[in-house]
Amino acid sequence: MNPRADISRRAFLRQAGLSGVVLTLGCYWPTAGKSAPDIVRLAGAAPATTPLLAWISIDGAGKVTIFCHRSEMGQGTWQSLPQIVAEELEIDLDAAAIQYAPADPKRYGPQPQEGSFSVRGWYEQLLRVGASAREMLIEAAARQWKVPTSTCYAKHGVVIHRPTGSKLTYGALVQDAAQLPPPQQVTLKKRKDYTVIGKSLRRKDIPAKVNGSAVFGLDKKLPGMLYAVVERSPRFRGKVKSFDDTAVRAVPGVKHVLTVQRAVFNLLYEGVAVVADSSWAAMQGRKLLKVEWNDEGFDHLDSAGITARMREQMLRPLPSEAFETALKGATATLEAIYESPYQSHSCMEPLNCTADVKENSIEVWGPIQEANWIQADLSERLNIPKENVKVNMTFLGGGFGRKAFPDYSLEAALLSKAVKAPVQVVWTREDDMTGGPFRAGAMHRCRGGIDAAKKIFAFQVVSSSQYIGQGEDNVAAPVPVSTNAGELAGLSNDYYKTIPHYSFGGIPIKSPIPTMWWRAPIANVDAFAGESFIDELAHLAAQDPLEFRKKHFISPRYLALINKLANVSRWSTRGKNEGWGIAITDSFGGIVGQVVRVSRRPDNKVKIDKVYAVIDCGWYVNPDIIRAQIEGSIIMGLGAATTHATHFKEGKAVEKNFNAYPMPRIADIPAIEVHIMENDEKAGGVGEPGLPALAPALCNAIYDLTGKRIRTLPFKLDEV
Repeated sequence: MNPRADISRRAFLRQAGLSGVVLTLGCYWPTAGKSAPDIVRLAGAAPATTPLLAWISIDGAGKVTIFCHRSEMGQGTWQSLPQIVAEELEIDLDAAAIQYAPADPKRYGPQPQEGSFSVRGWYEQLLRVGASAREMLIEAAARQWKVPTSTCYAKHGVVIHRPTGSKLTYGALVQDAAQLPPPQQVTLKKRKDYTVIGKSLRRKDIPAKVNGSAVFGLDKKLPGMLYAVVERSPRFRGKVKSFDDTAVRAVPGVKHVLTVQRAVFNLLYEGVAVVADSSWAAMQGRKLLKVEWNDEGFDHLDSAGITARMREQMLRPLPSEAFETALKGATATLEAIYESPYQSHSCMEPLNCTADVKENSIEVWGPIQEANWIQADLSERLNIPKENVKVNMTFLGGGFGRKAFPDYSLEAALLSKAVKAPVQVVWTREDDMTGGPFRAGAMHRCRGGIDAAKKIFAFQVVSSSQYIGQGEDNVAAPVPVSTNAGELAGLSNDYYKTIPHYSFGGIPIKSPIPTMWWRAPIANVDAFAGESFIDELAHLAAQDPLEFRKKHFISPRYLALINKLANVSRWSTRGKNEGWGIAITDSFGGIVGQVVRVSRRPDNKVKIDKVYAVIDCGWYVNPDIIRAQIEGSIIMGLGAATTHATHFKEGKAVEKNFNAYPMPRIADIPAIEVHIMENDEKAGGVGEPGLPALAPALCNAIYDLTGKRIRTLPFKLDEV
């Protein structure tokens, strides 16, 4: 929606679709160079430059509704974003309602759930929204009482006149407040005065998820809705040559059998959909479907062939004469190669989407991680105005980047259009784990040397992997390797300041396998190589691994974090029969240090005793959510390091379900202790930064215990 400059406030509220009497607030979407947008007047704002964002409604009974504009996939945005608003609005969050905001970039700005950006990208703006609403309500009360606003304050959804103790509820004030222009500037609280932020408030989504009332994608039901499953090419780029649906159509409940496409980056992948009046009938029909695929024109690679390509590319000589000269000046040098596998996203909730396409409108419901992208994609591909495409987010049973992709929503929309009825497309577990896109595997060639002071003198990493994209058609040029240039994702920033000679670059490989972001993109593989190799350099220098890292840190934040990590893990108490490993990573605005402690079981097999984690995410909202996210990241990182990987045979994904792609079980999870740094830094990320440090810290601990250096993931603890 893009209201005219002369539109009335009441008209705006009606068009916003908010029932009853409400106070709705808006603010500028941040422009370049503005980290803290001002509150602006809804009426009179220039539509071309001030897209409006509506966040709060208060009805006549005083019920506050806060709109959450970003998806909730377990990471806690459903709680933390409204918690920010509630602090400055001066309400009890337990008494408020939370609703998903629909996809609407003109009102809510970008709505992707990626890069651990929800809090760090929005906290200043949401604080100002809450404060602006509070000030409007206070002003409305002051006008009723005919007193200065300075004599009034708000608390627990009530405005109070300090001298007399008179009180007015937000519900009694909302009609008058709705007529006032939002203030141009507001004064925010100091952190020491917070009563809601910084507290481990109970998550409002948990009761609904426990009692079954929470709405996930598969819970959506529409009158006349049909269900579809799709037989897709197991070789990703295969085309439908022909299909025989004779037996399929004999299954009771099957209504249609037709071809369908999904867009994977710039390519259209083909499949054959079975549409029925129940998901069971559709699945039974699919079992009888016979499809002949045209698999010509692209490689049918095995995992061994992919690994060979990565190794060949990684060992290509790249010009870096200055670094070669520097490496020769080191007192001792080392070289190692690290390997990381392809991974499936394997969310607990497989992909699904419900679409209802009419002549000039589309409405979809599902576990959607990137509402704006899906809205724009459907608008463009079906040639329907964006304002007529409504995207409704449900709760997500995990996402990790996969549900930010628009392919599964396009399938549903195309099928709905074809059969002229609402359609829910259901991906089976096998579909979800074999259909891609995947996290790309990677190889890293690390070389380095130390100087006479036992510090890193030269450090180079050349990686080889598939770049994120559709595969071999999007291969870019190598990232050049030159002295003191490039970055290694997840590497602590102080290393760029304290290592005299470094160079980081990468060379892509060609493969038809589609690849995409996976929790903590790039850092999830780069940090394994980088922090493992730094540990190797520490041992080359005969230095304590923690103290070796500390010698390279110069910023107060890094030094404070590593000192905290040493203290909480009691690093100085390390025993002879234990293995201790450390890794410190910096990614997506969060600095995380982890110490892993391992030992031998009575049967001489390695077990993980405990993981200590310290995160510096700057300004934060809810400590319990942070701890939960770090714990989840550690468990996900443990699975990727020790239990599962995706392999390919003749161009097809091998692992199809959890029997072949095992997740860590409860008995596999060690004790985890999480600590949060307190400081005055800006908000950083949490959900992604917690993952990259686990694999290197674990492997470094195993080396400390056994003397065996693990450079290839995944590995089995039982076989160390």
